[in-house]
Amino acid sequence: MTAETTTSEGIVLTDAAASKVKALLDAEGRDDLTLRIAVQPGGCSGLRYQLFFDDRSLDGDVIKDFDGVGVVTDRMSAPYLGGATIDFVDTIEKQGFTIDNPNATGSCACGDSFH
Repeated sequence: MTAETTTSEGIVLTDAAASKVKALLDAEGRDDLTLRIAVQPGGCSGLRYQLFFDDRSLDGDVIKDFDGVGVVTDRMSAPYLGGATIDFVDTIEKQGFTIDNPNATGSCACGDSFH
C-alpha cells in the first residue's frame, strides 16, 4: 500500500487526508458531497486555499476520485493545483489539512503587499 495516490497531474490526496474526509462525510450523513478545493490570489505564498464540502457541479470542474472520496477543482483553480499534495496532520502541535503546492511562490516578500 502506498502512502498516497500519485498521478502525473492534478491534486494528490494522501491516504490520511482521504480517510479524514471520508470520516467527515460519514458524520455529515450525506453521500452527495465532494471535497471542493479552490484557489484565490493572496496569502504569504501568493495563493490562498479554500477547502469545503460541496454538492454543486460547475461547468469545467476537474473531478478526481481517491478511494471513494471525490475531489473537485474549478477550471480556474486547477492549473494552480497541479502536483499539489493535500495531507491531514494530527499531532499534539497541529491538527488539520495541509497543502504542499509546488506552484506557490513560497515567499512573503510580495511586492504589492505594502504600499
